[in-house]
Amino acid sequence: MENKAHALTAGIFLLGLVAALIVLVVWLTRDDTVRNTFELSTRDPVSGLQPQATVRYRGMEVGKVVSIDFDQQVKGNVRVRISVDERVPLTTSTYATLSYQGVTGLASIALDDKGESQQALIPDNQNPPRIPLKPSMLAQWQDRGAELIDQVEEAARRINALVGADNQKRIAAALDDIASAAASASQLTKSLNDTIKTSLNPTLRALPPLAGHTQDTLASVKSAAGDVSRVANNLNTSVTRLNAPDGPLDRLGNGSRSLAQAMESFNTTTLPRLNRVADDASHAARRLGHVTDSINDNPQSLLLGDAAAAGPGERGFVPPAAAGARP
Repeated sequence: MENKAHALTAGIFLLGLVAALIVLVVWLTRDDTVRNTFELSTRDPVSGLQPQATVRYRGMEVGKVVSIDFDQQVKGNVRVRISVDERVPLTTSTYATLSYQGVTGLASIALDDKGESQQALIPDNQNPPRIPLKPSMLAQWQDRGAELIDQVEEAARRINALVGADNQKRIAAALDDIASAAASASQLTKSLNDTIKTSLNPTLRALPPLAGHTQDTLASVKSAAGDVSRVANNLNTSVTRLNAPDGPLDRLGNGSRSLAQAMESFNTTTLPRLNRVADDASHAARRLGHVTDSINDNPQSLLLGDAAAAGPGERGFVPPAAAGARP
């Protein structure tokens, strides 16, 4: 009986311990974060993406992948549902891409936003809004793989055409031409060396005497430059004397001013008097002319005056009888 009591006690203790462990696990794994549901739809493959995969927003873990199935709205697309923390500032310009982790091939969802829109994305768990899933870098490489292969094939064809038999012959002929040109250049160099030895050596030998004459010429030029400098100094001295106060230029200026004043005085005083004298002389000459004309017409006026009677044969003569008959 006592053994049964111990066994019952041990059983109750074990059940209590298990219950405590379950409560501890539930308490430690509880998640009070409020999450909203969103959907992604894409025609690209989602290889490596599994439910419960991590959802990150600019590198921060903000949610999990809820489910992956076919899209009933768009035939041929894959629909991915994710739950995201309500604190994440999702907008209408937020987009998602697949992010692969190292070489394991496991994928996660990466959310990002370029800030093109400030309008918040309103959550609706009954009809979750959709976030565009853009192709990842690996998908872009796969899409461009065929184009890259075509370009590589085209480059290979061009290389084959470049190294064809005809082009090889042309290249060989060009190399031969280059060799001939090099030989001609070498021969030309030798000719130039010979020309220099035969023609320039006498000239080079004549250079030292020419250098001596050049030095003599430079000495003469220096002497002439000294003479020119002395002449310039003398000229500067003469100019200084001419420009000095009470110098020749100053005296010449004073004489010019005096002459100008004399001319001005002549024009204002003497010239008007000369003009009046000339006018009086002209008037006297006219009067003398009138007197001369009168004497020529009536010479008796010199003896009898202007009132003398006209004589016989003269203009205005009146006979005496006629004069006596006049009452």
